[in-house]
Amino acid sequence: MSKPVATENDKKPFSPWARRRARRLALQALYQWKMAGPDVSVIEKQFADDTAHKKVDEDYFIELIRGVIFNVEKLDELILPYLDRKMRDLGAVELSILRMVAFELSKRPDVPYKVAIDEGVELARSFGAEESHKYINGVADKLAEQLRESEKANSGKKPGKKPG
Repeated sequence: MSKPVATENDKKPFSPWARRRARRLALQALYQWKMAGPDVSVIEKQFADDTAHKKVDEDYFIELIRGVIFNVEKLDELILPYLDRKMRDLGAVELSILRMVAFELSKRPDVPYKVAIDEGVELARSFGAEESHKYINGVADKLAEQLRESEKANSGKKPGKKPG
């Protein structure tokens, strides 16, 4: 039996490194789902049985894969306006990364937009095609402008300075 999905209201402390590992494993799981299409519970079980899974924020891993898989159409609708090509022309890795970033930006306001983008870019550097990190960065930044407009606007202000 799997653990319940964490919500934004959960105040459980987390390790940034365990979250980073969760994103990395979630990317692998989403790639597998995209390529082979197994049921989400099958993927969860396969990854839970993996010894590398032990140092992961398991709740966040589960939330990411379920969040992306169960909301894939909505996430694709969010991403599509910022693509310069058809979605089917994206690599499976890049599409999975963009969906994860879109999920975090739209459903996890506790994750700063810069973290969501940076983590997506780093995943693209590690797993994506050459130069795909630049594409991920551009699309994710535009998506953040839409989904985190006020957060982005406030991030550029310096403390004690009035906008001029």
